[in-house]
Amino acid sequence: MPDSAFAEIKTAMPLLASNEGVWEGWYRYYDIDGKMIDAHRSRLICRFPDSGPYPYHQSNIYTWDDGRTEVRDFPAAYRDGRVWFDTDLIDGWAAEVPLDEYKRTTMLNWVRKGEPDLYLYEMIHNSDCGKFRSRVWQWIKAGKTHMRTLIDEEKVTDDWRAFEAGQ
Repeated sequence: MPDSAFAEIKTAMPLLASNEGVWEGWYRYYDIDGKMIDAHRSRLICRFPDSGPYPYHQSNIYTWDDGRTEVRDFPAAYRDGRVWFDTDLIDGWAAEVPLDEYKRTTMLNWVRKGEPDLYLYEMIHNSDCGKFRSRVWQWIKAGKTHMRTLIDEEKVTDDWRAFEAGQ
């Protein structure tokens, strides 16, 4: 990745850059009838490394009450004003919403690999203080809303490097 992408991403996407750090919260999944079908705690580490193959790298750590855990990594490239994901699980992008005059909204679209008829739109809303965010996933399968995910998070630190060093 050219060094310019590492500097450019934070300038071009200041709202995304404000998400740098460690977030903790809850994911709650609902079926189309509004019944909760899953809930788990989350810790997301949002990084803008100084060098390496990707200018953005997010790690999601999920924990269920029964002790199960799952870790997913989402390294991303930057081009054309968007962050682009291409992992073994998803292919998609994230972009700030220029029509949001308050600069609070980021949108994502991704397709699940191996399931081309399943895609997702996500809206992320950041609070004005920068300490809280809420996220909504709309899962679309075969052209119909399939389920929704509601996510509530609080930023626990801006300094992901110190956080990871203490792990």
